[in-house]
Amino acid sequence: MSGPDPVSPQPPGKGREPSPGHGRETPPHHDQTPPPRHGRAPGAWPLLGHLPHLATRPLAFLDSLPGHGDVVRVRMGIRTAHVVSHPALVRRVLTDRGSFDRSGVLYEKVRAFLGNGLATCPNAEHRHQRRALQPAFHPSLMARYAAVMTAETQALTGRWRPGAVVDVTEEAFRLTTAVAVRTLFSAGITPRAAEELREALEVLLRGVYTRVVAPTVDRVPSPSRRRYHRALARWRTGVSAIVASYRATGADHGDALSLLLAVRDERGRSLSDAELGDQVATLVLAGAETTSSVVAWALRLLADHPEAAARLHEELDAVLPGRPVAPADLPRLPYTGDVVREVLRLYPPAWAVTRTTTRETELAGRSLPPGSVVVCCLYLLHRRRELFPDAARFDPGRWTAGEVPRDAWLPFGLGATKCVGDVFGTVEATLALAAIASRWHLTPVSPRPPRPVPRIVLSPGPQPMRLAER
Repeated sequence: MSGPDPVSPQPPGKGREPSPGHGRETPPHHDQTPPPRHGRAPGAWPLLGHLPHLATRPLAFLDSLPGHGDVVRVRMGIRTAHVVSHPALVRRVLTDRGSFDRSGVLYEKVRAFLGNGLATCPNAEHRHQRRALQPAFHPSLMARYAAVMTAETQALTGRWRPGAVVDVTEEAFRLTTAVAVRTLFSAGITPRAAEELREALEVLLRGVYTRVVAPTVDRVPSPSRRRYHRALARWRTGVSAIVASYRATGADHGDALSLLLAVRDERGRSLSDAELGDQVATLVLAGAETTSSVVAWALRLLADHPEAAARLHEELDAVLPGRPVAPADLPRLPYTGDVVREVLRLYPPAWAVTRTTTRETELAGRSLPPGSVVVCCLYLLHRRRELFPDAARFDPGRWTAGEVPRDAWLPFGLGATKCVGDVFGTVEATLALAAIASRWHLTPVSPRPPRPVPRIVLSPGPQPMRLAER
């Protein structure tokens, strides 16, 4: 159960993140939650603990935890994790970098895929890496990235046909992976190579969660183990080939990888191939997995809530009378943005952020020894009834009504390691949603509710939907 802190560039502006409501301020939240309660999750299996629940029905298991406390002990095999959902404790764990670090077994498993990039490095290395990568995230690049977003969305939906059935989860992942690859590697990568990277990434993202909650899985030979390691080898080989090609030509392609190749530290040293590979993995994850999940959830939730879909279509028809959406339209699409923000509340990308105590640490009156695993569950934080009225309901209108306490809405984490690409992802999801919903009406093939698939983010799983032109 892990939520690495992804990184992507910010949009143009004054370097300041906009408020969640596109300028409509929500009132500050004054914590009225009672003091945190400690508890222990029931239903642990011998030896396995709660791993079977986390593997087969993770959200149902998480939803049961608040009934046992705000800090709940969960057994993950022989290890114990302390799952935190109290707002004050979540904020403390994510901002107290001296007591809680991105280290331990869980992060080691994520680093086996992502490497030691900005999303996964220990706190001691984070500031150095962030400073080295900052040129690739300059706000002036956002216009170029936004143009890629709109072009790729139009290319995707241009292949759709009325009456066809598409898996919107797969289509959204294909879209955001294409955007990530084009913003990273605008040259030197063929369509086939891009597709191979996408396929490898999908296998890896599914396998990482399994290895986080059950680290011993790689000790048992199995087809899934072999498939995972083949995908990991293809991923590393593909990225290495792209980096080598860029180094060989020395040309500035005006993309993120070119900027990363130009980075120098205070001693004039450039990033090594291994360091570049780690950062590329971080950027692709940030640009693909998180945003695709938001888009797929939004399309399904709108299909299940026709009143919200009608309000969205009314806004899109007024702002986009028969023309494609453009980044300049975003300020005039407040409800579209509210839909995205509500999806981020219900299914935050950083749904479970892990930390490990570096010293004996008091947490809500209880002492935790060094090496204790703490999981900040933002999925549960966003569903606390005392913070969000009718918290489990999809209601984009709550943003206009000012019912969202902004200091308890943390879909991208908090503190120094908070995702600096939150605006990038939100803009991409909003543009994609506007482009799709303005032209297409999507109906789920099955009325059954989604069964979320736990990956590094919460994917809605396969979502076949039938297309009809509006």
